[in-house]
Amino acid sequence: MLPNTQHSLDKLETLFKDLGYKVRYEKGNFKTAACMLEHSKVVVVNRFSNLETKIDSLVAILREVPTSGLELDEKQRQFLQSIKQIRLTI
Repeated sequence: MLPNTQHSLDKLETLFKDLGYKVRYEKGNFKTAACMLEHSKVVVVNRFSNLETKIDSLVAILREVPTSGLELDEKQRQFLQSIKQIRLTI
């Protein structure tokens, strides 16, 4: 499980950057904490969400992002693999 820390959020943001996505924090009336604009490779996160919600939302989006054929260093590849294997429990 990914800990709910600022370091985890920073690692997720770096991974998105390495995948070619821009993470933006905007204010808005979001039903969920984040959304992805398909054709522009931008992830918009509600800046008023708490840290846990931001991390959970970014993890959920990472699971949906196609990542095959992308060149990542070994550390980033392992981090992405661990994220894709995390199961959220309610």
